[in-house]
Amino acid sequence: MWRHRILHQTSVRKEIVSRRGALRSLSAARALSQQRGAAAPTGALPASADVVVIGGGSAGCHTLYHLARRGVRAVLLERAQLTAGTTWHTAGLLWRLRPNDVDIQLLANSRQMLQQLETETGLDPGWIQNGGLFIAHNETRLDEYRRLATVGSALGIENQILGPEETQKLFPLLDPTAFIGALYSPGDGVMDPAMLCTALKKAATNQGGQVIENCGVDDILVEQTSRGKKVVGVATPHGNIRTERVVNATGVWGRDLVAKHGSHLPLVPMKHAYIVSESIPGVRGLPNIRDHDYSTYFRIQGDAICMGGYELNPILLDPVAKDFHFGLYELDWSVFETHVEGAQKLCPSYAKYGVKSTVCGPESFTPDHKPLMGPDPVLSGLYHNCGFNSAGMMFGGGCGEQTALWILNGQPDLPMFGFDLRRFTPQQGRATQWIREKSHESYVKNYSMVFKYDQPLAGRDFQRDPLHEQMMLANAVMEEKQGWERPGYFLDSGADRAAVQPYDWYGSYGHSRNRDSVYEQVLEGDLHYGRFSEHHDLIMSEALACRNNAVVFNMSYFAKLLLEGPQAQQAADWLFSANTNRDPSKTVYSCALNATGGVEADVTITRLASGSGQIYDPKFSGQAYYIVAGGASAYYTYSTLLEEIRRQGFEASLKDLTAEMGVISIQGPNSRQILQPLLDCELSDEQLPPNCTRLAKCEGIGLRLLRVSFVGELGYELHVPKADCVAVYKSLMAAGASRGLRNAGYRALYSLSSEKGYHLWSFDLRPDDTPLEAGLAFTCRKTGSDYRGKAAIERQRSEGVRKRLVYLTLQEQGVPIWGLEGVYRNGEPVGILRRAEYAYALGKSLGQAYIERPDGQTIDTDYVSGGQYEVEILGRRYRADCHLRSPFDPTGQRVLGNYHQATADAS
Repeated sequence: MWRHRILHQTSVRKEIVSRRGALRSLSAARALSQQRGAAAPTGALPASADVVVIGGGSAGCHTLYHLARRGVRAVLLERAQLTAGTTWHTAGLLWRLRPNDVDIQLLANSRQMLQQLETETGLDPGWIQNGGLFIAHNETRLDEYRRLATVGSALGIENQILGPEETQKLFPLLDPTAFIGALYSPGDGVMDPAMLCTALKKAATNQGGQVIENCGVDDILVEQTSRGKKVVGVATPHGNIRTERVVNATGVWGRDLVAKHGSHLPLVPMKHAYIVSESIPGVRGLPNIRDHDYSTYFRIQGDAICMGGYELNPILLDPVAKDFHFGLYELDWSVFETHVEGAQKLCPSYAKYGVKSTVCGPESFTPDHKPLMGPDPVLSGLYHNCGFNSAGMMFGGGCGEQTALWILNGQPDLPMFGFDLRRFTPQQGRATQWIREKSHESYVKNYSMVFKYDQPLAGRDFQRDPLHEQMMLANAVMEEKQGWERPGYFLDSGADRAAVQPYDWYGSYGHSRNRDSVYEQVLEGDLHYGRFSEHHDLIMSEALACRNNAVVFNMSYFAKLLLEGPQAQQAADWLFSANTNRDPSKTVYSCALNATGGVEADVTITRLASGSGQIYDPKFSGQAYYIVAGGASAYYTYSTLLEEIRRQGFEASLKDLTAEMGVISIQGPNSRQILQPLLDCELSDEQLPPNCTRLAKCEGIGLRLLRVSFVGELGYELHVPKADCVAVYKSLMAAGASRGLRNAGYRALYSLSSEKGYHLWSFDLRPDDTPLEAGLAFTCRKTGSDYRGKAAIERQRSEGVRKRLVYLTLQEQGVPIWGLEGVYRNGEPVGILRRAEYAYALGKSLGQAYIERPDGQTIDTDYVSGGQYEVEILGRRYRADCHLRSPFDPTGQRVLGNYHQATADAS
């Protein structure tokens, strides 16, 4: 029937194709005339500007708007007309309920801007609040929607879980027997891209911004300085503009613009499409629909339905032609038709109506389906706001505001690590095949359920640490973080080996699915919301082995940095909140803060004495520091520290040693007895106290030994040259074999860390959290020289804090939590769980949350301890006990090796 209706639309489609051909011809003519000098810019180029925004789509217009309303002298340059690239054909949907609190805030900010724009300008921005429905076909999907409803309610997003009949009342054309439930968000809607960008232009120009169309940018002008490359202007066919700040908002062309300057964006263009139906009676005013299980969405456009989705075999593009203005591609029905069947099942009457037009255009996609934003790590003064994965309209307002704040204040006011370009390494940005694989999988899985422990299949084995093969021989199930493979947990010795396979593109493009599917089958064990992972007991055995005996963690992918130079001490004083001017044997835990006191990184830092020149014992003049930080944010940490060193002009360098050394960590009550016979030094408390370091040899192999712990146990880290890692690891495992020493992975590591009350950056410690709010006041020195963010910290010491990190343990047993659950105090929402684990030694589900008073006042210990707490999980609230510190070993006896005292305290 559907094919029959399509054939009957041949004449209509020919008309559409003809009209698009004319548009493309017009675009080419415009480009040609511009080259000949016939098409003049729509305004005079200024000689200089505070900021130049390149690109007149959603990202560029929103950025200009937010800069102009803050008094910035900004100019936007568009080589054709506003929206001419990819913005003009976008569906323009806005869905606010996402599995991430930062996403939700950004989308709420976009919506708020849309609602006020008409008042500001007198122009309708094309915002229609017709609501949104998420359709569920199975209980697991409905559980995901219950999770979204929970975090939405805690953050003030109105929503309801509906049954099929209730859903049909909102959208009468649906078949209520085709699905089991839905999530309804009445405040969602849709916007018109042309109307919105017109309104943004007027608002920006009313406040001093300038928009110049028919003015492309030939190049970003760059100057080489002693501190690296910096922006000094832009070159256009009509003259140059002096500026020290440029925003790359060029969408699918973003990678091409900056590659010549050594900056490589992990971005790939793909064709993305939707079709527009004939008029359908009764459709006007109905809510938009996302059917994730059928990979289909409905956007209501007057009395028609725009329908699209995300298929398994999208068409990846070579660089899109620069003159592709207001252009479209012919729709490939062999790619698109997968969405049609689902649409017809959900809405049978949809099959009765034909296709009025097809819309297939280029969109930019990234390896994790998140935008590329923030300062460029290579070119100072260049900022990115591109790569929006077909979500540029709904994220435009929120992300444009954060870009403006980044430029004005040096930082956004939301924790934007998940959007920050520096979440990727330069090696990833240059790896074309890796980008294509990862971006393809992210596109394909855009409508898949989001599970905490799910792992990608694409782009694997990008970086392996020196112990990778040893981990595989031990039957590790590997995880991927920032391109590195790391062990998540270890299967029993008799289990089939779960090796990561080469990417098979999900059987698309002529590829066959991998025959070896053990890894995928193992991952399936984690794809639940309402019950614990099928690997819960395996991970428990690793965690309890650490608490009761000893385990080895391979932490080799952790960031390892060397700060050195004549002013390394001054740089360390400024960068880190703790006192780092310590004896070379001392290792210090510290935070690196931003100007508002938020935590940009938490690290251990050791002052070094000049040594033999080995990688673990560097030789230098002046001062030097060895810095270790989490691996998942390693490049971000490196880039942030380096940028500040350059900004302050310190005569110091920062080197990344991560790939040159492995880190073997042995932790647990018996770690000392197992390790001691292998080393040439004493491990007694007198010779190596907690938080200290020294050089050592393990059976003749030189290394750096640190007595530190990420899990709250007596333990040691061996920092070993990569060539020697396997030998040291084998010696350690052999020495501990008779004592039951075993491997443990990151799933156990993070559970143990959470249970002890330690932090995990980007989860319960972010750039919008200060050390005082996070219970880390001890990391902020009160005397000595200034450090970055000190003024904000001292102000909080004086005035108090308005949010506070707490630990919540569920009273009911056997209830898993994953993060983002709403937290209620005396029935009122006060926060969400930022981090959630099962604490195996405590035998309870444990979550960390920052709680805030509903009245916005400062929060103290009386307020925290004076309430009754609940955690909302899948729509039901559970009683929880609230703690200011983790209830596990609260006096820290275990990390000191005082296990008898720890046992006494616990009893």
